[in-house]
Amino acid sequence: MANDGATGGSARLSETAFIAEIALSNGPLNLVTGSLLRQLNRILADLARRDDLRCVILHGGESRAFCAGSDIKEFASVRHEASERKILVEDMVLRNLARLPLPTIAAIDGPALGGGLELALCCDLRVLKAGVAIGLPECHLGGLAGSGAVRLTRLVGPARAKQMLFTGATICSETALSWGVVNAVASDGSALEAARRLAGEIAQRGPISNRLAKDLVDRAGDLPLDAGLMQANVAQQRIFDSDDLHEGAAAFFGKRAPVFAGR
Repeated sequence: MANDGATGGSARLSETAFIAEIALSNGPLNLVTGSLLRQLNRILADLARRDDLRCVILHGGESRAFCAGSDIKEFASVRHEASERKILVEDMVLRNLARLPLPTIAAIDGPALGGGLELALCCDLRVLKAGVAIGLPECHLGGLAGSGAVRLTRLVGPARAKQMLFTGATICSETALSWGVVNAVASDGSALEAARRLAGEIAQRGPISNRLAKDLVDRAGDLPLDAGLMQANVAQQRIFDSDDLHEGAAAFFGKRAPVFAGR
């Protein structure tokens, strides 16, 4: 939630082997604008159709911030049409990011504030560079991190979520790790480097099992226990029907690394 004079903005997609990277690009603070959201949504729509990829990394590119939130210059122009022109558009993009069927990692090398933290919260895993602060400072302007309030609560619980939302205070990397907002803190090197190592590890695992595991975990909080266990049984059968499981077993007995084909 800031104003650095940036206009427009974009997101860039690159790929290496089984890993895709999305780099945000909108000035030094990577502000969330309509243009950036539209470009990001096009990339997400493409990635959602891909079955050859095994992990996606979202990062702040060359900018100083991972993402410092909304461009406050846009607020006045959308005031009376905020739902149609901003709120629902942002919700759609955030949902599409969260719903990607493969593992996702946010590599946070600069501040992730407001809408920037909301983007990171939509990823499955978050790696934060040591010394970098994150937060939901909307209340300083009388604003509200709507989706951030919901997703943050699921991670850290009501008390800590309310503390961040009511005060707008940022938290340091050590606190973010201890509260469970992030999965790892990169003390040596960048968060992007650490995220790439993690993505490389994920890419070596069974791609079908990782996609099914993500789906089960994402559904777990919304389903009754019995329904969740039934979904798990269906997923287990899909695993036993796959070639990957039998390749993994053969590799184990052959004392070699498995070569998963994703089928």
